[in-house]
Amino acid sequence: MLTGGMALHKPSRSQAGKNSRIMLLFIEQILNGLQLGVFLFLVSAGLTLIFGIMGVINLAHGSLYMIGAYTCATVSMASGSYWLGFLAAGLAAALAGALMEVILMRRLYRRDHLDQVLVTFGLILFVNEAVTMIWGRTPLFMDLPQSLSGSVEIVPGAPYPVYRLGVILAGLAGAVGLWFLISKTRIGMLIRAGSTNREMVSALGVDIDRLYTLLFAAGAVLAGLAGAFAGPLVSVQVGMGESILILAFVVVVIGGIGSVRGALVGAILVGLVDTLGRAFLRDFLGLFLPPAEAAGMGAALSSMGIYIVMALILVIRPKGLFPVVAGR
Repeated sequence: MLTGGMALHKPSRSQAGKNSRIMLLFIEQILNGLQLGVFLFLVSAGLTLIFGIMGVINLAHGSLYMIGAYTCATVSMASGSYWLGFLAAGLAAALAGALMEVILMRRLYRRDHLDQVLVTFGLILFVNEAVTMIWGRTPLFMDLPQSLSGSVEIVPGAPYPVYRLGVILAGLAGAVGLWFLISKTRIGMLIRAGSTNREMVSALGVDIDRLYTLLFAAGAVLAGLAGAFAGPLVSVQVGMGESILILAFVVVVIGGIGSVRGALVGAILVGLVDTLGRAFLRDFLGLFLPPAEAAGMGAALSSMGIYIVMALILVIRPKGLFPVVAGR
C-alpha cells in the first residue's frame, strides 16, 4: 500500500523484538518503582506521624530501620527462618522505639526543633556505635525466604521476583491498616485529639504519655519491618539508616507532614521517579546528545530527580500534596 508516494513497510523482526524488550523493561522498572515506593512508605509513615502528630523531628528514625534489619538478619540466620526474624525485627524496633520515647522524646515535646535535631542526631551516633560493638563493621547478607524465592510472569515474557511482589503487597496492606487505625478506631481518635489539645485529652482521663509511647512504638515497628524487608535485597551494615532517612524526609515533605495518604502518594512518586530516571534518562538524553555527555548528564539528573520533583511540588503546593490534617 502506498500513502503519500511512500511505501509503508512492516517493522523488521529485529525492530519489533527491540520494541518488545523495551516495553518489558519498562514494565519491570514500573514494578521496581512501586516496590521502592511502598518500601519508602513503611519508613516515612511512622516518621510523618511522629512529626505531624507529636511535633518531634526524629532524625534517629533511620536507626530503627537499621535495628530491624540487623535483628532480622541475626535471628533468621540463627533459626533458619526468615519469618521468625521478621517478627523479631518488629518487636525489637517497637522496644527500641518505646525506650527512645520514654527516655528522651517526651522531654523534647515542648522544646525547640533545634534541640530535637541535636538530641536525635546524637542518638544516631550512639546507636551506630552500639550496633558496631554488637555486630562489628562487617556487613551481613541474608538469603531470600524459600517461600518467596523464584519469579512469576506478570505479563508473558516479563518474569518478576516473587519477593519484590510480596514487598509491594505488604506495603499496600500496611497503608490500609495504618489508615484504618488512625481514621476509624478509638485509639486513632484519641491520637488525633491529643495532637490538637494534649491538655484537654489528659483532663478527660486519658494517659496521653502512654498513648504517645504506643504511637512512637507503632512508627518504630513500621521502620523495623522495612529494615527486615530490605535485608535480603541490600547488605545490612552500620549507617544504613542515614541514606533511607533522607529519602523518607523527601517523601514526608512531598506528601505533606502528618498525612498518611500523602506519605503513600509521595513514596510511590519518589520510587517511580528515582527508578525510571536511573533506568531510562541516559538513553533518552542519548537521542539528543553525544554518548559521553548523555551518560554524565543522565547520571547527574537521575540522582537529582526526586529533589527536582520535590522543589516543583513545593512551588505549587508549599505544604505538600496533601496539607496537614490531623490523623490523615
